[in-house]
Amino acid sequence: MADITLAAYAYGSVLFDPDVPCIITRWHSFANRQQFQTMMDEALACYQAEARRTWPLGWLADTRRMSALTSDDQHWLHTIWNPRAYKAGIRHIGIVQSENVFGQIAAASYSTKTLTSKDYQIQPVTQPTIAAAKQWLHTTIQQRLAVS
Repeated sequence: MADITLAAYAYGSVLFDPDVPCIITRWHSFANRQQFQTMMDEALACYQAEARRTWPLGWLADTRRMSALTSDDQHWLHTIWNPRAYKAGIRHIGIVQSENVFGQIAAASYSTKTLTSKDYQIQPVTQPTIAAAKQWLHTTIQQRLAVS
């Protein structure tokens, strides 16, 4: 089944893949602070709504076309967004590797800070392709189901 578009902007989209299942943030280009935070908040609201019907539910960040994130946006992710995501049930984030060095640096910084946090336990894993990220996330979700 194809991904279902939940929200679309010039700089990114929020999608749902029922086969994984997961919410996907797909970045198309640079997003300023307001755009970035608004789309991340909207995607988290979509995650919370879908999690009522589909559990467990994964999160996938398609950063192939994402560019740099400011240090303020990185700080916001770690201090505001990640704790909310953890509270909503997100434990694993599949990240599709960016095609540009600025996006790669942003994703690596996010992963490092997330893995070392003592406030929440979210495991970000970077994969080279969207297919690999979806497969990893699907397997991780199935393992989580087996443990429950």
